[in-house]
Amino acid sequence: MADTVKGPAAYFPSIEKKYGRPISEWKDLIRSSPLTKHMELVTWLKSEHGLGHGHAGALVAHTLAEGRGQ
Repeated sequence: MADTVKGPAAYFPSIEKKYGRPISEWKDLIRSSPLTKHMELVTWLKSEHGLGHGHAGALVAHTLAEGRGQ
């Protein structure tokens, strides 16, 4: 039985389908942003790139956790 993806990564297939960009591209955008706080990045993704709140939050949470080694 395959493991079910949990947490923010569970949103990744729908993010790629809805917005037409691979997750790696979204993460690169987040990492290249001068913004560093979770909600600043979420707001930026929503306003500049048209993401929904949940999708933006999932991308930011996962990307920031990677940066902290979690």
